[in-house]
Amino acid sequence: MLDKVKLALRITTDALDSEINDTIDAALADLGLAGVSNLDTSDALIIRAVVTFARMNLGSAADYDRLKASYDEQKAQLQMATGYTDWGNGNAE
Repeated sequence: MLDKVKLALRITTDALDSEINDTIDAALADLGLAGVSNLDTSDALIIRAVVTFARMNLGSAADYDRLKASYDEQKAQLQMATGYTDWGNGNAE
């Protein structure tokens, strides 16, 4: 995941790896708090959400609002998608 995020951020140095890893962890934690239980870091939708979160927090301040809206939409879609939450696995009455 670190390499994918660094590539998306166009970062080639290892000097920021700790901060990037913290941001990845924060993204996964945020998705978890939102009810996303499938946090498979090889899943394309999870990768895309984490990359967007990282770009939002580590990228240009001028792009923050656009990236925040994009991340929020991705998170909302994951919250409602079958296979990404435990919701709906119980008996519906």
